[in-house]
Amino acid sequence: MIPARYASSRFPGKPLVMIKGKPMIVRTYEQAAKATTLTRLVVATDDVRIKRACEAAGAEVVMTDDDIPNGTERAAQALDRLGGKFDVVVNIQGDEPLIEPGIIDDVVRALQRSPDSVYSTPVTPLKREEVQMHSRVKCIVDQAGYAMYFSRGMIPNNKTGAVDPEHEYLLHLGLQCYDAKFLRIYPKLPPTPLQLQEDLEQLKVIEHGYRMKVVRVNHCAHGVDEPGDVASIEAIMDR
Repeated sequence: MIPARYASSRFPGKPLVMIKGKPMIVRTYEQAAKATTLTRLVVATDDVRIKRACEAAGAEVVMTDDDIPNGTERAAQALDRLGGKFDVVVNIQGDEPLIEPGIIDDVVRALQRSPDSVYSTPVTPLKREEVQMHSRVKCIVDQAGYAMYFSRGMIPNNKTGAVDPEHEYLLHLGLQCYDAKFLRIYPKLPPTPLQLQEDLEQLKVIEHGYRMKVVRVNHCAHGVDEPGDVASIEAIMDR
């Protein structure tokens, strides 16, 4: 599932921004379609402009309501509207035009191998110069490979408040994999204080006591969080 909302507060119209001659949402769809573990790939949107662009590229699209608060709940509604039986649902954020298909497969398999988890997600080492950027979501992981916390701020922090050049900070990539039964439960769970404070939907999972398996990968590109990221994505594509 690739949720795509037009009315982003930080970057309106982001799914349709052109990257090397194609809308970003189409680039993301084409990358996700290369994954081998997916049996169906669908764009979930609330906007007819996104729907038309995706269908023109051959993508399946399901329309969702325009007042859904986040991508996880959009994926849950799309799952209900699609019908059919699925064991795992992968939420591939539409602003990840360089997502590697192998990472999708790794995250799916990690959830399948972790029966005590309802959710799996990837992280990758974060560049030192981006550690204090609020547009980069960071993650800390316990010794067994489960997520402890996510934040837009620098985590872990230290007494000086400065970036530690010896510490490996982890960037959360825009990919979530859910047990399908849990995905139907998620919208019914009440919002939680840390989720609301950080504006990060995955924190609701942790705060309600569910386990989240983390997959460490090496991925050179982050998503498109703001207009300035488009040029860096295109530069990576040029290389």
